[in-house]
Amino acid sequence: MPKIIDRDKYRCELAERAAGFFSKHGYAGVGMRGIADHLGMSKSALYHYFPTKEALFLASTKVVMSRTAGAPIDTMGSQEAQLAALMDVLRANFGSELTLVFDYLRGKTPEEIASDEAMQISLSTYLNIMERIVGPERASQTLSAVMGELMLDYLSGGVLSD
Repeated sequence: MPKIIDRDKYRCELAERAAGFFSKHGYAGVGMRGIADHLGMSKSALYHYFPTKEALFLASTKVVMSRTAGAPIDTMGSQEAQLAALMDVLRANFGSELTLVFDYLRGKTPEEIASDEAMQISLSTYLNIMERIVGPERASQTLSAVMGELMLDYLSGGVLSD
């Protein structure tokens, strides 16, 4: 009897495993052959699920952002406590994610970035989280402050963090 595979579930698992590989090696630093080797499959099998590296990166972004959106944040606590909990979640991988995003965006124009689906998914995920915590009228401003604090923390090696 042939093995029955849930293609959508398997595709999601591949994207999740590839996300870690992208984070470790960067976007430009990997090709489909290297990703396929990491995933333990042939390059042609990988292309069966993802026609391009960009498609795989987008699928990986969706997996990571769905996990981020579902991060447990105590919605009963104060806004400050909720933001602190969110900062802890984001801080854990901020450096590797930041370098990956800049690597991915290298050479893209502002217009290309604005229309990039992976970046739009990331931005909307973060804004939605902020809206749940501080409301829609303050979400963008609060996200800017959070990202700025995370950037300062990262660039200072944690010396300037609270």
